[in-house]
Amino acid sequence: MVVGPGLFWAQQPTSRVTHLSGVTPEAVRLALDPLPADAPAVVTCDLADLRLDAPGAPVAALLAELERTVIALFPAWLAGAHGLDGPQGARVAAVRALAATHATRPHLGAYLGELAARALGNRPRPDRFPAETRAAGLAQAIAGSYRRSRAALLIQVRDPLGTSEAERAVAAGEWLAHHGGFTVWLVGDAAWPDRLRSIPAELPSWMPDLPPGVPEAGAGRIAIAPPVAGRPTPGSAAEQALEAALAQCPWAHGRVWNQTFRADPLAEEIRVDLMWRAERVAVEVDGDEHRGALHYERDRRRDVRLQLAGYAVLRFTNRQVAQELAVVLRQLEQLLTTRRQEGIHHVRH
Repeated sequence: MVVGPGLFWAQQPTSRVTHLSGVTPEAVRLALDPLPADAPAVVTCDLADLRLDAPGAPVAALLAELERTVIALFPAWLAGAHGLDGPQGARVAAVRALAATHATRPHLGAYLGELAARALGNRPRPDRFPAETRAAGLAQAIAGSYRRSRAALLIQVRDPLGTSEAERAVAAGEWLAHHGGFTVWLVGDAAWPDRLRSIPAELPSWMPDLPPGVPEAGAGRIAIAPPVAGRPTPGSAAEQALEAALAQCPWAHGRVWNQTFRADPLAEEIRVDLMWRAERVAVEVDGDEHRGALHYERDRRRDVRLQLAGYAVLRFTNRQVAQELAVVLRQLEQLLTTRRQEGIHHVRH
């Protein structure tokens, strides 16, 4: 099925739990990358590493993981915090004050201030706040990071759940929807309770069904936030390390992180990890998830589209960035130098 720009995701009921049927977690993640313009800000959560054998356990673990995610997203969700400078104590006081003015509800200001202070290296304990306050504050911060009006959780189930585990997963989603205002989507096989509404998700037309026996690549983390335009992905140590290195290289000027590209008005929008627009260089930093069947096919389609638009496409794995950073930098410098020389030569002639 062909989905309009965010239309399917924008039309889904808010603050409730829905099961997306007939799709895999990987397919939904790819359908939401780049995040459609009208969709909520979507964080993917994996139940594989969460305890489902005790009441309340999934909610507590999800709140803790979402707090780590929001702290990594800082300062995207707190307008005005990016330019703050000065002694640590003054910065902490300033972000607390900013958080109080940005809170959509009065009781959320102190909690958001705690999260901001934690992001600056202070050691407050945001978990001392009531769970209801934490859920609502996290939803505001996630939505604000992507300039969206609401936040959604895509909770994926990799192994089939029995009746009791499925009930606890749904109950956790219902709690987060009620107290945090999250839209919650469940994806995966389980003995879902009858009260759970189930709908088929709309996916891009290119996306085939996974052939039998082809595994999907695991995410490796409980919660994954989508990239924020203009910054390395918060959860990607490889992107963070590469940017830290590039910031020291004079030849790396003109780079932009996680921006979208569209070859023409009718073409599918593409999000590129790192690009130099003037030199038409696109760089992708690939984690293990790119070994999944759908991810691999999507990558090939994107590469062809970028190449037809005149881009040189380089792909590095997380391992290459971590273990061969000097080689990665040398190859980037070589390509950029060549492209710049070609550009000067073209202008002269």
